[in-house]
Amino acid sequence: MVFNSLHSSTKKSALRAVALLLSATLVSACGESVVSQSNEEPDPVVVDVPIAFVKRTLPIDEEGMRVVNDLRNPAEFVPGAALYIKARAAVSSAEINITDRAFSDGDTAQDAAPLYDVKDIEVSYDGTKLLFAMRAPEIEGADEDEQPTWNIWEYDISTDVLRRVIASDIVAEAGEDTSPVYLPDGRIVFSSTRQRTNQAILIDEGKAQYSALEESLNVEASVLHVMDANGSDITQISFNQSHDIDPLVMPNGKILFTRWDQAAGDKGMHLYQMNPDGSELEIVYGRHSHELNGDNVHFVQSRITPDGDVLAAVREYTRDTLGGNYYRIDVQQYIDSNTPIASSDSLSEPGQTAALFDNIDTHAPISAGGYVGALYPLFDGSNRQLFAWSQCRVYDPEQEVAEGETRTILPCSDALLANENIEAAPLLYGLWMYDPQTNTQQVIATPQEGVAYTELVSMEQREFPADYTPGENYNDTLASEGLGRIHIRSVYDFAGDDVTPSGIEVMANPSLTAASERPVRFVRVVKSVSIPDDEVIDVERSDFGPSRNLLMRDIIGYSTVEPDGSVLLDLPANIPLSFEFLDVRGKRVLPRHDNWVQLVPGEVKTCNGCHTQDSTLPHGRLDAEYPSINLGAPSTGVAHPGANPALFADMGETMAQTKSRVLGATYPLADILYEDVWSNPQNTPLSDAFAYAYGDMQSAIPISQSCAQNWTSLCRITINYPDHIQPLFEVDRRTFDDAGMLVSDTTCISCHTPTDSDGVTQVPAAQLDLTNQVSLDNPDQLTGYRELLFTDAEVELVDGVLLDRLVEAVDGNGNPIFERDEDGELILDPEGNPIVVMVTVSVAPSARASSALASERFFTLFETGSHANWLSDAELKLMAEWLDLGAQYYNNPFDAPQD
Repeated sequence: MVFNSLHSSTKKSALRAVALLLSATLVSACGESVVSQSNEEPDPVVVDVPIAFVKRTLPIDEEGMRVVNDLRNPAEFVPGAALYIKARAAVSSAEINITDRAFSDGDTAQDAAPLYDVKDIEVSYDGTKLLFAMRAPEIEGADEDEQPTWNIWEYDISTDVLRRVIASDIVAEAGEDTSPVYLPDGRIVFSSTRQRTNQAILIDEGKAQYSALEESLNVEASVLHVMDANGSDITQISFNQSHDIDPLVMPNGKILFTRWDQAAGDKGMHLYQMNPDGSELEIVYGRHSHELNGDNVHFVQSRITPDGDVLAAVREYTRDTLGGNYYRIDVQQYIDSNTPIASSDSLSEPGQTAALFDNIDTHAPISAGGYVGALYPLFDGSNRQLFAWSQCRVYDPEQEVAEGETRTILPCSDALLANENIEAAPLLYGLWMYDPQTNTQQVIATPQEGVAYTELVSMEQREFPADYTPGENYNDTLASEGLGRIHIRSVYDFAGDDVTPSGIEVMANPSLTAASERPVRFVRVVKSVSIPDDEVIDVERSDFGPSRNLLMRDIIGYSTVEPDGSVLLDLPANIPLSFEFLDVRGKRVLPRHDNWVQLVPGEVKTCNGCHTQDSTLPHGRLDAEYPSINLGAPSTGVAHPGANPALFADMGETMAQTKSRVLGATYPLADILYEDVWSNPQNTPLSDAFAYAYGDMQSAIPISQSCAQNWTSLCRITINYPDHIQPLFEVDRRTFDDAGMLVSDTTCISCHTPTDSDGVTQVPAAQLDLTNQVSLDNPDQLTGYRELLFTDAEVELVDGVLLDRLVEAVDGNGNPIFERDEDGELILDPEGNPIVVMVTVSVAPSARASSALASERFFTLFETGSHANWLSDAELKLMAEWLDLGAQYYNNPFDAPQD
């Protein structure tokens, strides 16, 4: 069937006409759909192209066909799918099942629904092979960990050979493998829960090997790996803490994929890119494009078009109807739907448009334009697209159905959709080809009741993408050391805006701006801690901080931020990293960087600057950003303006680049150290040097002694409240005179305790109990932790007992509130007087999890208040870093006690 539609409104009418024909045929034929062909000759170019597709047998229940899949669970198993091939893209071409042979001996009933599952089809660039993910049927009676996993399979159409890419059963079943794609060099990139490199690093960290959970802690994170064509040499290339799925290779050789961003909370699934070795990771599109027609949507199942646009399914995490809608995204000129890249910032059109029909509305209870299950562009120069589509169908609202009678199905119309009693009929998917130049739509596989076509590709030849080779952003020496390099041009650059008070030139000049006047002095490098499932170890909610969104985190180390705001550091490769920018006291002063950065061995990565979560300005993709505000040194062979002439610059260098080249200090340190190397001693007084060093601590330190003295790429600062923060409050801070008489006692728990030195009950100083007793509010935590971070009730001493202080409750006008019964009548005491409602008095927490800077109530006492100098600078730095990380109870799940 071929029909023409001249424009949008005409197209809708034509679609309804086809829908009517199909619906009428389906009703009359009791599910045997027959669609007659037009008299026009089929397109010989298209007919000769083989196509492959997934056909899924679906159950029909009282609500119709329902397959509820969740994007957040890539390993979800829904049996009933098989992979088919048509030798020609025509209705008359037979559908050949090529996957049944993997699990049957040929005796399976022809019409039986498969007990296995298939998804994620990809075709080789020469059009002769298919890659896909397939999971074997459930093993009856087997435990969950003994069930089959998703495996990568390949089918060679020229030899009719079907093979599992990883031949070994043991290796194949070691992870859930999905989303395979051919790389130009013949290797395969795929998503997997194997987490090969991550598990190796866990061993280096002294932990057990395991596949970590994604950050909502529901399923194991599935991230990108590559392997050889024979299934060997499996290597992890992405290190997100949640899913990286749906990779494809773009013409320039980069891998485009969907990343689930959940660092410090769910920010959605959007499009990222990187090289096949994992380098140059950056966002491509969608961070601020998740609101669409009232739904919160995500970008998955991408395909690249011949002209470089991206076709992506744009849908919610879960749907109760199969399919949805696809959009064409201009990733070359846009980074968000309403945000063009900086060099094209005059554009006003949206960055994404519906890829097929403009009357598809997945937000509506029933979509007038139906639903699209899959979309694939042809590469023959015609701009045509293959797609799986279910027309809009409803039950006849006027029909009175007797018991056992079949309900009549009608094609959608505006009048029917306006009927408040209308009900959607089961979806009916067929395969189609759409030609946007002529607005023609041709059926390729006739719709069948109870069956859905959910994926499809054409097996035509297309150009090989460019092959990746490391370029100027690669350093052999770093690679040999297992390190990468991060270079931030200026932390004062917010998406092209200079946020310094007088301009970066003034801020960067040591003769014009003293170190004490610079708002950002240090950088803290943070690493995510992988969380295991309960088969490895039980991690309780109480093991995290007040906000579980931050999970657990290590600190890699510290370094200085140079006067121009630049940073250059050599850091461990192949781990998820984040950065926090600090003031002179070691407190975070800029917004937290809530996206995981990765460096591969040898990579040199440059960032222009910073970004706020609410800003929609282009950021995170170098070719999309506004130019850096930091132009670097104006000339070669002389110092930066106003700086020490010993640090001679090359033209365009940031101060961090100059310092690294001249002094060679690019590794992070466990301690915060400052030495003024930039002031010109001939005309500018040097700022005082200082150090906040773990070596000055009187209690246990959160790093090994060897790492405290000599940093290596395996060093971690791991702060646990019971091990490192609670002991601060118990350090003996008494001083005595020469005669041994007590002069002063500033030990925290001498005053912040419910009993005095004689064991007599007292109100803790400032209503703050910092003792190491088990908390009455949470028996898995200590009292000091709860009272520092959570709102508490004020207590008073009554007859030698500490009780919550009660006061009269008042309304908004200050009038007392009286107790009333369920009918609203006053409750009277024995004397006949109304009873005043008594309430506790809240005490605000002394510190705020995730922000030392916002914890003024705590720090002001020790910096300028009554407790000045009672805690050392090193101890205050420990408190600040612990709070900034999230004030977790534990930052190592294996340090938490087990029942």
